[in-house]
Amino acid sequence: MKPPFTITNTMLHKVVDISKIIGQLEYHVEKHLTLRKENRIKAIQSSLAIEKNTLTIEQMTDIIDGKRVLGHPREIKEVKNAYDAYEEILTLYPYKQSDFLKAHGLLTAGIVNEAGKYRHQDVGIYDEYGNIVHMGARPQFIQSLMNDLFDWGINDDTPEIIKSCVFHYEIETIHPFSDGNGRMGRLWQTVILANWNPIFAWIPIETIIYENQQAYYEALSRSDKEAQSNVFIEFMLDIILKTLIAYKKSDTINHKEIDVPVELTGVERAFYSILKKYLSTHSHINSVTASKLTGKSVPTVRRYLTKFVELDLLKANGHNKNRTYTLV
Repeated sequence: MKPPFTITNTMLHKVVDISKIIGQLEYHVEKHLTLRKENRIKAIQSSLAIEKNTLTIEQMTDIIDGKRVLGHPREIKEVKNAYDAYEEILTLYPYKQSDFLKAHGLLTAGIVNEAGKYRHQDVGIYDEYGNIVHMGARPQFIQSLMNDLFDWGINDDTPEIIKSCVFHYEIETIHPFSDGNGRMGRLWQTVILANWNPIFAWIPIETIIYENQQAYYEALSRSDKEAQSNVFIEFMLDIILKTLIAYKKSDTINHKEIDVPVELTGVERAFYSILKKYLSTHSHINSVTASKLTGKSVPTVRRYLTKFVELDLLKANGHNKNRTYTLV
């Protein structure tokens, strides 16, 4: 069952503009991921701030680095959970419900009783005066609605950029969880986008949403009233475009390149640069993650990894499908 929306010329024009900028950024982002941790923390801080978490970027950085921070235990737990969930972005398949529930489990572990499970009670969103703003789907219909959404996602040929916006809206509308629906809507849009192009794993779209929070809620509300997600889709496409433009203008893409061996070809050097930067903040990498990170097929990735091992640039650990790679 197709979610209610219509592809408009405005949407198509924005998709074209987004695709153009991605093409301009891909080479730079692949070679300059040294600030990906900072960008990820910005995304997490913004998404949590929308849900009234008061911790600053500096405090969140300290939490993730294992330092002691004075703050409400729940807010600190939200940060740790969100970082764990966002670290899995490139390993999650966007149209697999078990992965969707896994992500919610990571986001809400130790915070809600139904972490990683659809709710079994009614839930509503209220304004500051106690008036109902939005009522989620009745619990007995949630599984069926989510089945329809994920079936549409995997089978429909709508452009992935638009599809990510539709999923974001439908998650907010269905409100499948007792808590964490807003965070999941924003996270899952990023999962869909990153599955389409890994550049989105490192671009903090949530930051621009936070800066336009009132417009974000208004777009959700207008779409609710119109019983279709067109307004919200156009709003989120504009947010994605603004995020990419801001990233393009920033100084982050002008950082010094890391050293790579001269024995490698140009393509191999770019590939190795991405891996080395990833491994600067991760203990290891496997071929599947490397494939999603670089956009290359798993067989191609394995050929590169084998060469890097032969040149003593990487060390292989384990065998076959369980093999991982670390820096020498």
